[in-house]
Amino acid sequence: MDREEWPVDREEWQRRGRSFSTGPDAYDEYRPGYSPDAVRWLAGTGPARILELGAGTGKLTRPLVERGNSVIASDVSAPMLQRLRHGLPGIRTVVCTAEDIPLTESSVDLVVAAQAYHWFDPERALPEIARVLRPGGLVGLVWNRPDLTIPWVRRLFGLLGVFGDTGDPLESAAMFAPTETRSFRNWQDHTKESLLGFAASSSHLVTMEPAKRAATLDQVGTLYDEYGRGRGGMRLPWETNCYRARVLSEAKSASASPDNDDGLLIDFNW
Repeated sequence: MDREEWPVDREEWQRRGRSFSTGPDAYDEYRPGYSPDAVRWLAGTGPARILELGAGTGKLTRPLVERGNSVIASDVSAPMLQRLRHGLPGIRTVVCTAEDIPLTESSVDLVVAAQAYHWFDPERALPEIARVLRPGGLVGLVWNRPDLTIPWVRRLFGLLGVFGDTGDPLESAAMFAPTETRSFRNWQDHTKESLLGFAASSSHLVTMEPAKRAATLDQVGTLYDEYGRGRGGMRLPWETNCYRARVLSEAKSASASPDNDDGLLIDFNW
């Protein structure tokens, strides 16, 4: 999902986080993907063993697999992972949280999270991420952020409860080296139908009272009518903001097992 405006209380925050289980097909169809340059910067050039947290329907998983990586896709939502497996038969998936990862220590080269880290509890999730990374391994985080410098984009995402980037999410993570950052331009073409589908898939609208949700979608449709480009539709500009940091050697446990050939504590869905 996008980096949406933080709810006023934890109960509402949790309710939005659970909302994605209700519409995995719409999420997969209407949410933007990631540019090849962004994926290359996050995952490198060589095959790696990757744990993806909050994988959802596989927007980032697919290009990671296509690049020859061995990916374990995890999410708190079983319906999301079922949709992911439909598009990637044979992918290893597991229902789990970032705060309790069912992998052994030092078992993956890279941990990534796309549009998901803001749902984690950093105080619990970051030590878990450091634990499962091999010495020298990387954590990579990515968000597609709307270009809010454009007035009509700012208007659209105001309806969806989205705001701008909040800065380096790993800045205070003591177990990781200083963060590297990159930003990549990404475009998403929309018809009126797909823009409405995109809006309806946001947690802000999914959790709205039905009448308010319908009124908001009417506003989104009006915006398209005013700013659409005829048969060419609408081009929605995104900035793909990427962050990565290497785990520090002192953060690794003395009981780590970097030569573990599997590192998996559970059976996976296939």
